[in-house]
Amino acid sequence: MLSLFQILLMLISVAKFIIIAHIIMSWLINFGVLNIHQPLVNQLWRGLDQLLAPVYNPIRRMLPNMGGLDLAPLIVILGLFAAEILIRNNAMYFI
Repeated sequence: MLSLFQILLMLISVAKFIIIAHIIMSWLINFGVLNIHQPLVNQLWRGLDQLLAPVYNPIRRMLPNMGGLDLAPLIVILGLFAAEILIRNNAMYFI
């Protein structure tokens, strides 16, 4: 059972890394550091966007229009941190 909790925590860490990479890449694209017309940047951006769109879209529908400010990644990151805390604090009950 301990292995299951460690695997869940690892998956949460990977998800947080992917979301943070998506956030940083969006900043770099918006500030003109990365060019979306380069094939590698375009593939990475589209891949991350398609991977995270099913997670972000339901949250974006619930949030009011913020005029270009996307709070969906922040809410997902906070949810992942909360899930990690719940798993760590309640692991002793299942082992």
